[in-house]
Amino acid sequence: MNKKLAAALSGGAVLVLVLSGCSDDEGDKVGDWAKTFCDQAKPQIQKRANAHQIIISTAADSKPAEIQAADSKAFQDIADADRALAKAVEAAGAPPVENGEKVQQDAIKELNATAVAYEGLKKQVDALDPANQQKFADGLQNVADGLTKIEKMDQAALSKLEEGELGQAMAKQPGCQKPTASVPPKVSGSASPQAGSTSSDKGSDSTEPTKKASAKPTRKSSE
Repeated sequence: MNKKLAAALSGGAVLVLVLSGCSDDEGDKVGDWAKTFCDQAKPQIQKRANAHQIIISTAADSKPAEIQAADSKAFQDIADADRALAKAVEAAGAPPVENGEKVQQDAIKELNATAVAYEGLKKQVDALDPANQQKFADGLQNVADGLTKIEKMDQAALSKLEEGELGQAMAKQPGCQKPTASVPPKVSGSASPQAGSTSSDKGSDSTEPTKKASAKPTRKSSE
């Protein structure tokens, strides 16, 4: 049932702040800004990756109430992470690039907007009736449709920061490297997913966690 949301995630890109390529050390100011931001951003990027993986990992769950709880928590975690990322951009100051102040303000505005949007999805999920499986499935489809739109907002939120010299500087910072999230396999009878251990991964495709999840054997889902 929850594979509707997993499909929405695979269609959109998980927000990742790293670009491929390397910097030519074109100035300490840009590198210093990138380090300041990325050091603060690292736990939030990881939190988002874990939340996405929780949604994906519940795709085989057959109990609507468990799906509801997992998705609700994941959406709130992503909203919290986006707000924290907005604060990290604000704390780092205007990046030392052309139109740096506008780049900063646009990123802050868009991150806060996506946080509000994810909280809207949380409210939608919380309002579903898990006792009525058909209505729950229909409601989950509406949530998935909303998630697809928000993923596009998310991708645009920090796109300006990822361009040119600034993006190259960020790509060198460990804090902005693409995280790999994993959720421990469920024990029979348990459907309470938790974010597990993670490791750094510089894969070129930001939807790689979805691919990994879909490759794992899962229990038959119930629609």
